[in-house]
Amino acid sequence: MLSKGFRESYREDIKLFQTIWIKVWLGLFLVLFLILPLVADSYIIYLVNLSEIAILGALGLNILTGCTGQISLGHAAFMAIGAYTVGILTFNFDTSFWIALPLAGVMSAAAGVVIGIPCLRLKGLYLAMATMVFGEVITHLSIHWETLTKGVRGISVSPIEIFGYPLDTDEKFYYLMFSITALLLLAAKNMLRTKVGRAFIAIRDRDIAAESMGVSLTRYKVLAFALSSFYVGIAGGFYAYYTSYVHPEHFNIMLSIEFIAMIIIGGMGTVLGSIFGAVFITLVPEGLRWVSYSIGQIYPVVADKFSDDWNIAFFGLLIMLFLIFEPGGLVAIWERIKTSFKTWPFTY
Repeated sequence: MLSKGFRESYREDIKLFQTIWIKVWLGLFLVLFLILPLVADSYIIYLVNLSEIAILGALGLNILTGCTGQISLGHAAFMAIGAYTVGILTFNFDTSFWIALPLAGVMSAAAGVVIGIPCLRLKGLYLAMATMVFGEVITHLSIHWETLTKGVRGISVSPIEIFGYPLDTDEKFYYLMFSITALLLLAAKNMLRTKVGRAFIAIRDRDIAAESMGVSLTRYKVLAFALSSFYVGIAGGFYAYYTSYVHPEHFNIMLSIEFIAMIIIGGMGTVLGSIFGAVFITLVPEGLRWVSYSIGQIYPVVADKFSDDWNIAFFGLLIMLFLIFEPGGLVAIWERIKTSFKTWPFTY
């Protein structure tokens, strides 16, 4: 009798949905998301919307770092480029959402190519430092190029309008955000099964061996920067529309560190890891605020000691613990849980 996991061809091995149960669970998940605004309050929808924006940003970084092995500490800059593209186009030219959002991704992708080409020969810490410097350059420009970015005053962004219908509430924004996020997740999942995705993974695992087998390191590293930046630029565009305001302080080094934390905690090199990590990191600050508030009710003096610095320390601690005890991230834990159900009642 054949095992449930037995596959007879390569085509079966790379199928997007490996089993019927994946399709069933995916269908149930979609139904849950469709009815969520009907049963949840606005605060829950607000957190879900922020999580979906974070998912796109984490997915973009995961394509570059998790799949291709190129470390970046400047992805907040690509998100800023996407956000400012939307802000400038809508504020100055009243550009439609259907034009402004794709252009946000394209402009960020172009910036990714510009930074990717001179960084081709850099690896590890040197690449991380180069991308961090790029992030600081973008921050400096967003503050001091006042004729374009309005500097520290920021740019106001009008709500999305689709056929004259404004998406000016969390619930209205939710359905559009969910639809586009789902499509981009599906595209990324499918991309990893293609020649491009396999080339990325080959470069990550053994770049010299990959080059000797005909994989162009120049082409695919630059392409990884472009695709990664495109996803993060789309996230930045959505962030601008959702918050209705773009300001330089929104895109500092802390945001880049949060993206790193998302992919490490969620699981590097996987689409599901980007989802797990983004949701986890988005909800952690809310949990810390709740803890701070609860402690403040009991010990008011202690409450004053809690600040945003605790978030930075907590993210650093989480990254360290996951690197030491669970390098595979939450995805590895999820896979072990699934395996335990498949092999139950046996333990092997």
